[in-house]
Formats: sequence, structure tokens, C-alpha cells
Amino acid sequence: MHDTSAAQPAEHGTHRESLAALALGAIGVVFGDIGTSPLYALKESFIGHHPMATDVPHLFGVISLMFWTMTLIVTIKYVLIVLRADNQGEGGSLALLALIQRSMGSTKWMPVVIMLGVAATALFYGDAIITPAISVLSAVEGLTIVSPAFGEWVIPIAIVILIALFSIQSHGTATVGRLFGPVILVYFAILAVMGAVSIAQTPQVLAALSPTHAVAFFLADPVLAFLALGSVILAVTGAEALYADMGHFGRRAIMVSWLYVAFPCLILNYLGQAALVMRVPDAISNPFFLLAPDWARLPLVVLATAATVIASQATISGAYSVSQQAVQLGYLPRLKILHTSAKAAGQIYVPLLNWGMLAMVVLLVLGFHSSTNLAAAYGIAVTGTMVVTACMLSVLMFGVWKWHPAIAGGITGLFLLVDGAYFASNVTKIPDGGWFPILIAGIVFTLLTTWATGRRIVRARLAEDSLPIGVFLASTRGKVPRIPGTSVFLASTVEGIPPALLHNLKHNHILHERVVILTVVIEGVPHVPQAGCSEVEDMGDGFYRMVLHYGFMDEADIPAALANENRAGAPFRPAQTSYFLSRQTLIASSRPGMAIWREKLFSWMVRNAQTAMEFFKLPTNRVIELGSQLEI
Repeated sequence: MHDTSAAQPAEHGTHRESLAALALGAIGVVFGDIGTSPLYALKESFIGHHPMATDVPHLFGVISLMFWTMTLIVTIKYVLIVLRADNQGEGGSLALLALIQRSMGSTKWMPVVIMLGVAATALFYGDAIITPAISVLSAVEGLTIVSPAFGEWVIPIAIVILIALFSIQSHGTATVGRLFGPVILVYFAILAVMGAVSIAQTPQVLAALSPTHAVAFFLADPVLAFLALGSVILAVTGAEALYADMGHFGRRAIMVSWLYVAFPCLILNYLGQAALVMRVPDAISNPFFLLAPDWARLPLVVLATAATVIASQATISGAYSVSQQAVQLGYLPRLKILHTSAKAAGQIYVPLLNWGMLAMVVLLVLGFHSSTNLAAAYGIAVTGTMVVTACMLSVLMFGVWKWHPAIAGGITGLFLLVDGAYFASNVTKIPDGGWFPILIAGIVFTLLTTWATGRRIVRARLAEDSLPIGVFLASTRGKVPRIPGTSVFLASTVEGIPPALLHNLKHNHILHERVVILTVVIEGVPHVPQAGCSEVEDMGDGFYRMVLHYGFMDEADIPAALANENRAGAPFRPAQTSYFLSRQTLIASSRPGMAIWREKLFSWMVRNAQTAMEFFKLPTNRVIELGSQLEI
């Protein structure tokens, strides 16, 4: 059983970095998104698509909802409970799915759990596209508070910043990353100072922290309060980053930076904004920037823009990591993934995803024009992910951690009630823009499930034509000429003979002195220790079956693994080793499997996937591809 209290990455990380250093890094990367929420959360609650009066009952009701939402969702749900669900230090929906699969095995509920994990991943991509657009746009809109003349420049400036942000991704973020923590720390300090100064002028605003004001809000106007939840949730957007980025900083560092820095600074700022609106109701037009004195607004715009760029960077990096996990776990085709740091394995760059996200983000800015309009689209992906996470957490509590049913049931019920209420409120925003993240999530969900199902069908079709290893060895023993050297045939399964070996024998009528049938297996853990990554079976007559094991965060490098292997008869010499790959041309057919349109989609994904040669780092001058047609 998985130990939920041990093996926390923060404690692992203390051997390399202190808790303070990890917490500082977490402030910069993990809390960038939620830290920029004060730019628009309170404003959208009152002047968004469901306007409210800026009187004390409504102000106190919204602030009370924000405070208790952050307490319940971020502090209790994510920091205290979800962060315990670490898959050897890694977090995120796919890591959680892999943990549940590894711990529970195959059960009747596992297909449902898999669909939940895939759905959460799909929703994440919708969130990852909207976050850079709304964050940067809301910061640049602060220029209109400095001077209304800047109004026509907001969209062009935002687009230039976004293009620059995505353009530098290929160079890596190591240098910029070292600046993230200090910049966001300064940003949080200024949030706290601006809020405290305003609270000092109107201290009665502190009463808004009482949950009675949230209850009174619902009792006085339940419909408006329900609709307001769709904007209040903006205060916790980015909470999923706490879990997704756990592998980088560890549970303890994230907990410390949230409880002692991010949470108090955010609450002070929201209270300060509310106090300002109590004094000057018209300040609701942009309470964040109006909190600052006139002379400080332009510097605040610059700092807020830097913070939103950092928040966007964290989201973009998260999308890269999720894509890498999806590829390794078999939910996406092989993508070109570049490592931008020789020291940090987690720093990667995915060109196709990068430019695709940039195109969508720019279209969002041009299509929605303002952060207010984008706020209508923002939230449904976040709340949908939270509901799915609550469901998967329930499976973990009942099936893996074996908590007492009453405790697990009570916690599950509370989270589903809160998350469900916020999701239901955001559903009302679908006509105003909420359709966009649902559309993106729907497309991604279709791609993920089509690829996973298509791979399963292809493996089944290949297995139909595969020969058992015993039959094959008996039919070739002493009957086929052998030539010097080693041939490595890549196989998708650990059973039978791979198609490439059959085709090579059929057309060339020879075999090498040593034949290795090699299968790469991706385990449901982030990393597999190098010392135990391979299995070798001597099948006789110079035939060997080898299995290489990698984690879903590991980089599969077959030549490097073979260079350290001496159990397959003799060392592998690069100049004497040839790699044989099979490439199938897929033909959509009416055979039972998937709908024709999905089969065609799967075929298109196969054609556009990165080749196995590139993905497994095979030497280009030692690879032979043998093609065939396959009906699916």
C-alpha cells in the first residue's frame, strides 16, 4: 500500500536545497496564477456578467465567500489532503491516475477512474490556454487607470508580451526561473501593504471574514449569490498548480509558502479592495490598481505585468509536463520534446504545443477584447477539474488509503458539495464564453481517448498475426543463415514476435548472430532507478528478450541503456548494432473497434507522431524501417 505520509519530495529536496529556498521557488512558480487573481476577481464579482450593488451586505458576502473558499478548497482540500496523494513525489491528474491504477490494479471501476483522469487532463489544457490571456490582459488594462489614452494600446501591448513570452520558451527558463521567486515575493509584499493601508482606514471591513456574511448573502438573495460564485471562484484559480507542481518543490515547501505568505497577503489585499469600495463605490471599476496612490500606479502596472508573465510561464511549463506524462503513459502520440537544461530534467520544451497554445491565446485576446469578457470563459475548466479531482480523491481515500468510510465519505461529500456548487454556477457562463474551454477540453479528450483506444486496437491486431516465440525459434533453428552483428527489434509487447522481425526474415532470409527483441515499458511511477531498469531473458540460439523500464517522467534513451548492459551475451557495440522498426500504414475499416471517423483521426495522429527513432534516441545511420499495412 502507498504510504501517504512518507516520501515527501520536500524532505528529499532538503538534501539539495533548504526548505526556505524551496518555498521561495514555490512562491514564484506555484502561486503565480492564484497570486494574480486580485487583479480581476473582486471586480468581476460586481461588474461582470451578473452585476451587483456595491453595498456592505454584498461586499461582505463576497469577501466572506472568497476567504472561506480559499480556506476550504486551497488550504484544506489541496494543501492538507490532496498533496498527500503524491506518486513518488509527482502530482497532477495523470500522476494521480497512475498511482490509483498501480495501487488498485484492475477493478470494475477502473475504466471510470481512467475517464476521470483523462477528463481532468483535458480540462487542464483549456485552463492553460485561458490563463496567459486573462492574466496578461488584466495587468495591461491597468494602463487605462494611469491614463485613459492608453485604452487603444491595451490589446496590442498584451499580444506583443504574449508573443515574446512564447517565443523565448525554446531557450529554457533556468535564468528567468531564478528571478521568479523574488519578483513574486515583492509582488505579494506589495499586495499586503496596499491592503493593510486601506484596511487601516476602514477597519470594520475585517468583520467580512465571518462566515455569517456568506450565509446572510445566500439567505437574502440566493439566486444572485449562486451566480456570484462564478466570479468568486476566480480567487482560487491556480489551486490545481499546487498539486501539479508538487514534484518540483515538495509538499512542505508548498504548504509553508501558502500558509505564511500567499494566503495572508491575498486576504489582506481583498479586504483592502473591499475597504476602498466601501469608501469610494466607483472604485469597483478597477479596485486593485486604484488601491495604489497615483504616483505608484504605473510601477504597479509593470510589476503586475511581470507577475502575470510569471503566472503564465508556470502554466505553459505545466502544459509541457502534462504532455510529456500523457505521451509516456500512452494517451498522446510521440511528440518532439526538447530538454532545455542539462541539469534540470523537468525543464522541457514542446514546439508543437508551444506554437499551438500561442495561436489560441492570441485568438482569445482578439476575440474577447477584455479581461471582463474572458472572465466569463475562465472558471468552468478550473471548477470542472476540481470536481474530477474530488472524485478521484474519493477513490484514493476509500480504495488506496483505506480511510474509515465515515471520514472518507464526509470529506468527499463536503468537497463535492463545494466544488459542485462552483461548477454549477460557472455552467451559467457557457453562453458568454464558457463554451471555449469546454470546446478545447472536448477536443483534447477526443484526442487522448482516440489515441489510447487506437493503440489498444493496433496491439490486438498485431497479436493476431504474431507467432509464439517457441514456434518461431523451432522454425528458424539451423535453417536461416546468420551474419555477424546484433539486431535489435523493437516490440510493443513482451509476448510473441514483432512484425519487423517477421518481415525482415520474409524479405531478407537472414538473421544476425545475436537477435534482441526489445520492449520499452512505461511504469506508473515518475522515475525508475537506472540500476533496475532492465530485464534480460536468454531464449537460446542467440535470441534474447529484453525489457527496459522507465517512469512516466523519464526520458527513454535505448542506446544509453544498452551501453550499460552486459547480460545479453556480450556488450553492445554501436557500430555492430542495427535497430529494426516496424511502421504500419493504418487503414480504416468496418471491423469492430472505433467509429470510422475516429479510426481516420487515429491514422492521422500516427502519421504526424514523432518517429520511434527520434523518440528513443536511436542513431540515424543504424535504423532500418520495415513497413506494412494494417486494418483497424
